[in-house]
Order: sequence, then C-alpha cells, then structure tokens
Amino acid sequence: MAPSLGENREEDVHIDQGMDLGWPGFTCVVRPEWIDSNGHMNMGYYLVVFDLATDEWMRFLGLDAPHRRAHEVTTFCLEAHVSYRREVQERDPLRFVTRLLAYDAKRIHYVHQMFHRDAGYLVATNELMSLHVSQKTRRGAAMAPEILERLGCVQAAHERLPRPAEVGRVMGLGARPTTR
Repeated sequence: MAPSLGENREEDVHIDQGMDLGWPGFTCVVRPEWIDSNGHMNMGYYLVVFDLATDEWMRFLGLDAPHRRAHEVTTFCLEAHVSYRREVQERDPLRFVTRLLAYDAKRIHYVHQMFHRDAGYLVATNELMSLHVSQKTRRGAAMAPEILERLGCVQAAHERLPRPAEVGRVMGLGARPTTR
C-alpha cells in the first residue's frame, strides 16, 4: 500500500455511494513511466488519468465518437481543479467514479473521484466544467435532446447523494488543507 499523506479518515473508505447507474467507471494501473523522483505518481499524470476517465464518462453519457462524428460536435474543458489526498505508487490499481453535479444545454459540471481500487481510499478528485462545442464554429452549442435526456436521468440519481467535500473548494492559505 502507498504511504499516506494524511490520516485515514472515514471519507477515504467509501468507493461508490450508489453512483453506478450502469457505468462501470474507469480503472487503470499506475504505470512505471508515471513515477517521479519522489517515488510516487507525478502530478501531471493525475491529469492524464483523469482525462482518460473523462473520455469514458463522456462515452457513458452518449457523447462517444460516433455521436461526435454524426453531429460534428465535441467537448472542451472550461475549468478543472485537482485536489490531491494520498500518494499512489507504481502498479497501484486505480478506480474512478464520477458524479454529475449540474448541467445545462451546453455545459456539464462533474467531479471524478480517484480511489485506490484495492484499499478503497480516496487518492484525488478532479472537478470539471466541460463545454459542448460545434466543430464547425468552434463555439458552444446545445447538446442533442437524447444527451440532455440522459443527463437528466443521471442528475436525478446523483442529486440525492452527498456532495463531495472537494467540490467548489477554494484554493488559498486560509482554505482547509486536504491532507494532514
């Protein structure tokens, strides 16, 4: 098991809280090339694996490659915030769950939680705002009705869940630390 940057708190040991909805999530293993001189996964690779999880999440929502080609659309990240909780090391298995926070006709607000797949502790979170974009105009564009319908179903399930503590977190010296 990777060394902890903080105490093993109760919120570190839940993994799903009912967020399944048929989406298996995303899993991967920390690769050797992701390890830095400190012996843990480099912060840049957290973004890489969160982006891989985003690709799977978008497929789950129906924003997969065939839909993008057929409608000539894509998504752009407008904003992202990563909170690091615990270290992971080479070959550690990871599991990602995603929670839809809100959406409108053009935007999707969501948060990924990265867990150590075997030990179950929370490793990091990534809160994002994505924009649905026309590939022709390179501007924001409304999502197709079937995507909005799917988002509505997911939102109905996710809005009953407790909001992850890291959502909306403000960075600054006065902010509560995420590690102890």
